[in-house]
Amino acid sequence: MEKIYKTMRNAGAYNIVAGIIILSAGIAVGTMSIVWGSLLLKRKSEIEF
Repeated sequence: MEKIYKTMRNAGAYNIVAGIIILSAGIAVGTMSIVWGSLLLKRKSEIEF
């Protein structure tokens, strides 16, 4: 029984770590999107189609 509890504990710990990594990556991508979007808006008059 103890082996099952250790396995479940490790799985929970890995899920928490994966969630933190995914959260920080999402925040980084969101910040970069806002920055690049503001640069595009700033140079909107220079863009021609």
